Amino acid sequence: MKWNRLKAHAIVLAGNFFFGVSVIAIKHLTPGLMPPIALNVVRVCIALCLFWILWLFKPVKPGIQKKDIPLFILCAATGVAINQILFVQGTSLTSPIHAALLMLVTPIVITILAVWFFKEKITSNKLLGLLLGVLGAVILVVLKKHADKESSAFGDILIIINAISYAFYLILAKPLMIAYRPEQVIRWVFLFGTIIIVPFGFSSISHIQWAAFQWHHWLALCFVVLGSTFLSYLFMVYGLAKLGSTVVGTYMYTQPIFATIAAMVLFNEKLTAIKLLAAIFIFGGVYLVNKQQNKKQHL
Repeated sequence: MKWNRLKAHAIVLAGNFFFGVSVIAIKHLTPGLMPPIALNVVRVCIALCLFWILWLFKPVKPGIQKKDIPLFILCAATGVAINQILFVQGTSLTSPIHAALLMLVTPIVITILAVWFFKEKITSNKLLGLLLGVLGAVILVVLKKHADKESSAFGDILIIINAISYAFYLILAKPLMIAYRPEQVIRWVFLFGTIIIVPFGFSSISHIQWAAFQWHHWLALCFVVLGSTFLSYLFMVYGLAKLGSTVVGTYMYTQPIFATIAAMVLFNEKLTAIKLLAAIFIFGGVYLVNKQQNKKQHL
């Protein structure tokens, strides 16, 4: 039993490694060799095929109830279409460290949505945490010229909207996770998400410079498709089943660490004082927002 939990922790950590380092792989591909929307089309189409191929090896009842279709479509829009389009587009316009840090807006927004949808009480810790998180994001966006030259306010804002969209997805997907197996939810969410994304990005496929791809570009593309999409989603599902959502959620804080180390090693990006200050505010905000909640939950 102890070995199984240790394995689950290792798998969840690996999933967050893929998510965190994906900003480096995306930056390596876009916009130089392929338009951001084209990367999204390639990413979701291949991942969708892999999810359904996996079903052939572990077949379960594949259908969903008609009454749940609107919710699946809404989850697909927030969790796949809007989320991935804005994340890839925003990452192509800003620095990897900026993108990774701003993704931590997600747990902060989840707290706001929990107050809105589930009438959770706003405590002093949560309020202070929200203020610190917002302050950290504002520092990155407003002081971008002093943080680094590669970042842009527009790219940072796209990352923030992406994080908000993903927070909505996590809230909306909860009832589906109860009614269906997690793998089944992911397959259908990706199916509807692909249907939404492809019409927007199909024409951009012709603008991909396949002839200019070198081995490291193919490696980056495989990492995005297989690592940060297919395997990461599977790893998160496994972690939710073995460890619960609270434990899995805490591992999200490792993503900026992986992204920062990779950016400093591969892109020679500098961890400036402003980025460090923003990171302290954002990490502190996320910690305060989840402090009391994690003590009360027993999952």
